[in-house]
Amino acid sequence: MMEDSGQSKLLSSISANQNDELPIFNVHSYPVMIEAINVISLLGKSNTVIIRAKGDSIPNAVAIANIITEKMLKGNSKIHKILVDTEMPAGIGKMLSTIEIVLQKN
Repeated sequence: MMEDSGQSKLLSSISANQNDELPIFNVHSYPVMIEAINVISLLGKSNTVIIRAKGDSIPNAVAIANIITEKMLKGNSKIHKILVDTEMPAGIGKMLSTIEIVLQKN
């Protein structure tokens, strides 16, 4: 029963952008392989997926992209674009790094 609620939290991190064109996967601190499998399922529905992460989740996003392109879909996928940015959330006073990795299935 606990695993089902964890899975629903993972699936809730999947959203669509304003144009409803490309699925966006928001990375959290869940196990990397589980998140990679969720991204693979999105790649099955759409040939392009955006992986987004902020702060401490950035290494997980990079690991997910590498697992997919180098292990799971080797030769059948690629990293199309990587966008790195920083934002300053209100009230925190520190800058927060963000990353977007655009994966494409060949």
